[in-house]
This record gives sequence, C-alpha cells and structure tokens, in this order.
Amino acid sequence: MPPVIPTLLIGAAGAILFYLVGFPAAAVTGPATTVAAATLLGVRTQIPPRLCDIIFIVIGAQIGSTVTPDVISAAMTWPLSLMVLTLTLIAIMVVVPLCLRLLFGHRPVTAFLSAAPGHLTFTLGLAADLKADVPQVVLIQTVRVFLLTLMVPVLISLWGITGTATFAGQGTSSAADLVLVLLLALAVGLGLKRLAVPAPLLIGAMAVSAITHGTGLVSGVAPNWMTMAAFVGMGALIGTRFGGVDRSLLKSAFVAGLLSTVVGCIIAAIGAYIASRLIGLPPAALFLAFAPGGVEVMAALAIETGLEPALVAAHHVFRLTVLGILLPIFALRYRRD
Repeated sequence: MPPVIPTLLIGAAGAILFYLVGFPAAAVTGPATTVAAATLLGVRTQIPPRLCDIIFIVIGAQIGSTVTPDVISAAMTWPLSLMVLTLTLIAIMVVVPLCLRLLFGHRPVTAFLSAAPGHLTFTLGLAADLKADVPQVVLIQTVRVFLLTLMVPVLISLWGITGTATFAGQGTSSAADLVLVLLLALAVGLGLKRLAVPAPLLIGAMAVSAITHGTGLVSGVAPNWMTMAAFVGMGALIGTRFGGVDRSLLKSAFVAGLLSTVVGCIIAAIGAYIASRLIGLPPAALFLAFAPGGVEVMAALAIETGLEPALVAAHHVFRLTVLGILLPIFALRYRRD
C-alpha cells in the first residue's frame, strides 16, 4: 500500500477527533498531530510532491476568492503594518538566537539559523554553507512549524475574535469556473516556480483567483469537501516532517523549538497589537499575519478561521521577501567569523 493512503487516513481521523473535542482549526491541527505521532512511532508517512502542489493550489485559490472591493480598499493601510512586521522580524532574529545561546549553549550560527522565522530551504542552504549544526537546525525548525500550527489557533481563540472574511460570489463555483481558475493557477504557479519565487503555486493560485473573482470573470468558491481535503493534506504534510529524525536529539530540539516558538509568538503578538492600533484591524487577524509560521500553513489557518485570509497571505509573502534580504545580511557576520 502506498504510504500516502495511511497518511491521509490517519490525518482524516485526527481532523475528526480534534473537531469532536472542539480544538481550534481541527482540519489542520488534528492531522498535523496524529500524523506526527504516527511518524515518530515508525509508521511510514508521505505526501507526494504532486499532491502537495494540488493542496497549495486549492488553498491559494480559496484565499484569492476573498479579495473583494472592501479588501482592496483596506489594503491601502497595509504598508503601515508591513513596516511593523519588518521590525518584528528583526526583533525575532536578534532575541530568539540570544535565548538559544544562553539557555542551550548553541553556537551563534546554529542559534541564528535555528531561530530564522521562515524560508526553511534557504535557511538549510545557509546552514550547510556556514558550517552550522545542520541536524539541530532541521529539528528545531521542524518543531517550530509544528508547534506554531497547534499554538496559533489556540491563541487566536483565546483572543476571543471570530472570523469575518467573506468569499466572492455566492455558493459553490460552477465546474467550468473551478477548472478555469485551477488550470490558470497551475500555469502561473509553474511560471513563478521557474523564477524561484517562494511558495509559487500558492501565490500563483492566490493571484489568479483574486483577479478572476475581482473582475467578475468567475464567481463562487471551491466545494467545501475540496477545501477540507486540502486542509487535512496540509496538516498531514506537517506531520510527515518528523520522518527520519534522530530521536536522540529530539528531546533537546523539542524544548529549544518550544522556546523559539513561544518567544517568537510573544514578539509577533506585540507587533500585531501595535499594527492593529495603527490600521484598525482585529489584533487576532494581524497576529495570524505576523506569526512566524509557514506561509501555506498560516494561509490555511486564515481560511479556516475566516480571519482576513488576503491580509494574512499578503503579509506572509512579504515576510518571505524581507527574510530573503535579511538572512544573507545577518549571515555575513557569521561568514566573517
């Protein structure tokens, strides 16, 4: 049996379980937890690359369908929050590595790359180039993404804010509209991939869906079953990242990842609160936009919670762009050392 089948079944069971117990964003958090547990227990889990592509396209298309004239008008205030986000990123990249060095004795370069709030592929490339402890960096970053997936929905629910996003059009898209958006999204996403754009299929699908819905070319949203399946696949994908980990390093990496996540969330929450005061949007939505998690995961959580998916996705794409500039600048110091 291909490993993807038990992976998806375990993920679906996790989604149902978390929904029944009332855990926030159950369709993502449940699969992430159950698949991670199964992976650590020795079950062979996998989400094939082609299925990942489909997941990202569906989630991106759903985000794009939230782009309405009201959202476009509100976007005029986003530069203020993007400025705060940049300062928040710098604060995370200074404070979290310092904590890892003081409390865990990590070498400066290992602490810095373990604390990097995103751009995992680029970060791992720098880790090899700068002679950092690559297994430690991989484990801490994996734990960080996993914990953020679980913690962010809980923190948002504690904030007491409910989702307010509306989706373009009424009801479910026609088959023709849905196929048109998905095919165009695939074409644009593959083009962005050739240009080495981060999260190309997600961004491509988001852009295509926003344009086609905003211009009235198409209406409606993807069927609910398709969106839920994409959420389950996204959660399961996070859980599979624990495959092949060195269990002797897992305990210390988990504690370090927990510290990195908590400190990063505190800094992100402070930045989100400041930005919310500046632009008048709910602090919970801006916390989701500022949280240092993967763009695909945070976008999926934004859709499921209904917290300004377009704003969240735009901020995370901007975060990746800023990190692409900041990481090499910070790395110059360690290369000189």
